[in-house]
Amino acid sequence: MRALTRLLTGLVCLGVLTTVAAQSPRHTFAIGDKDFLLDGKPLQIRCGEIHFARMPRAEWRQRLQMCRAMGLNAVCAYLFWNFHEWRPGVYDWSGQADAAEFCRIAQEEGLWVILRPGPYACAEWDGGGLPWWLLKKPDIRLRSLDPDFMTPARAWLKEVGRVLGPQQVTHGGPILLVQVENEYGSYGKDADYMGAMRQALLDGGFDVPLFACNPPGDLKNGLRSDLFQVVNFGKDPEKGFAALRAVQPKGPPMCGEFYPGWFDTWGVEHHTGNTPRYLADLEYMLKVGASFSIYMAHGGTTFGLWSGTDRPFKPDTSSYDYDAPISEAGWATEKFAATRELIKKYLAPGETLPEPPAANPVTNVDPFLLTERAAVFDNLPVPIADAAPRNMEAYDQGRGCIVYRAALPAGPAAALELGQPHDFMWVFIDGRPVGELDRRGKAMQMQLPARAAESRLDVLVEAAGHINFGREIHDRKGLQGPVRVVADGAATEVTPWRVYPLGLELPMLAGLKWKTAGTGEEKGPAFWRGSFEMKIPADTFLDLYSWGKGVVWINGRCLARFWNIGPTQTAYVPRSWLHAGRNEVIVLDLEGPARPMLAGLDKPILNELRPELDPGR
Repeated sequence: MRALTRLLTGLVCLGVLTTVAAQSPRHTFAIGDKDFLLDGKPLQIRCGEIHFARMPRAEWRQRLQMCRAMGLNAVCAYLFWNFHEWRPGVYDWSGQADAAEFCRIAQEEGLWVILRPGPYACAEWDGGGLPWWLLKKPDIRLRSLDPDFMTPARAWLKEVGRVLGPQQVTHGGPILLVQVENEYGSYGKDADYMGAMRQALLDGGFDVPLFACNPPGDLKNGLRSDLFQVVNFGKDPEKGFAALRAVQPKGPPMCGEFYPGWFDTWGVEHHTGNTPRYLADLEYMLKVGASFSIYMAHGGTTFGLWSGTDRPFKPDTSSYDYDAPISEAGWATEKFAATRELIKKYLAPGETLPEPPAANPVTNVDPFLLTERAAVFDNLPVPIADAAPRNMEAYDQGRGCIVYRAALPAGPAAALELGQPHDFMWVFIDGRPVGELDRRGKAMQMQLPARAAESRLDVLVEAAGHINFGREIHDRKGLQGPVRVVADGAATEVTPWRVYPLGLELPMLAGLKWKTAGTGEEKGPAFWRGSFEMKIPADTFLDLYSWGKGVVWINGRCLARFWNIGPTQTAYVPRSWLHAGRNEVIVLDLEGPARPMLAGLDKPILNELRPELDPGR
């Protein structure tokens, strides 16, 4: 016995037992001619998309329990490359980014996992998940065999394999399938590129089946016989599967993204899905034994500055409610109840569904004023000198705001001609506002007043999220070209410049110079600070109705973007980000509030447009 103990101890020290245990599969999974096969038996995958980055880590289990109670047996999980590698070569898998822990919890709750590691994701996420620092190379060709893209993309997928390879079903984990790229057929046709992405995953240690997904009309683009194909659609599954069969005659039919709703963009009505049609199409798939993934089962919130921008330029809201069966705050909706009852009719013999977990408590917060203010122009960092303004990425900045400053000579009234601003721009002469430009519009000029003496020109630019779909993903932020003053038919380029990157990170907030508000200097872009008390933390929805356009933080966490044009007028605040006692709120408002007041509501406002406040209308 002692000899055996010594042997086991030695094996543990050598890591042998750990390796053997990790490589001992508890299940087998394969793709047959007609079915997915789990331990040799047919498996209909009833999946739902759910993004761990879009829900508080403290709520992962509750949201996964909701998925299981709705009737799902699997969840799709995107990895957003830029969420894990904000700086080149520096990977983050901790806290909110702990993908392995999310997979472990899913397995504990009886759910399989379909992994979607990119490198491109879309998902209305900043740049579709592609890191901003790729755009520091002026001529990079994203999503191509360009070595400037492929080298970091391969490194990313190798890192994914290191972290999540042990979570594959072949190693005792929950991951059944891994996606190669995402809807590449909507972007390009290079099958060699898709082959390189496939090989990168194999090199990363993935040994479960690999697949590609595309809408019906794009299935042939980049098609490879060594990748399993699934099709994405929001209606008419019979037609979608017919398109799939045209390129893949054998194998189980699967819808990789089945849409019950849609995402929202600023200035457009909140989207809701056609629930009767959704249920009818879902029942069709259940009847014929097709597998599916509901996109989204739970949308959640694109916290912080991670929301992307739809093409050609339509910024996405921070709320990612999606009219999904499980609401932004994790509530069961009517669509949830109907989906659960429908799936119950098609459960395997002996299969039962657990009851949904209780919803989190929700509360109101009485209105409170933000009583401290820090003007943006009083809190600029050390400037960068440059002969001409360049994009943000050229200054090693990936998001936030940036100020371009130059001297204007005395002169008559003139036109200011600007390089394409990405994305929203406010112009000031000696601190006084003279106009604003919006990338949604066509005009790239504004009028300047006459100047009796040399004046200071400030151009404040706010970046929305990088475009997340289409060729427009090559989306650099800030000013894109020279700035000229045009008077009497002659154009004079403005030079030199001082450039002030405002990345809006926590160290910047910690260094703000606060003043008591109410001094008569409340105009212009500024940060505001205030607090409220809470006895017992509970979910709430921050009412931003009286504010203009900007960003809000709570207790040091970047919560959301806001814009008074709607449709979203609130920001979801999860209870796990609140304290019993004092809670601090900071708001950056680039336009200025009607009144610096906030409150907490017990329900979100997701569909209130205010076109009269929209400068693009």
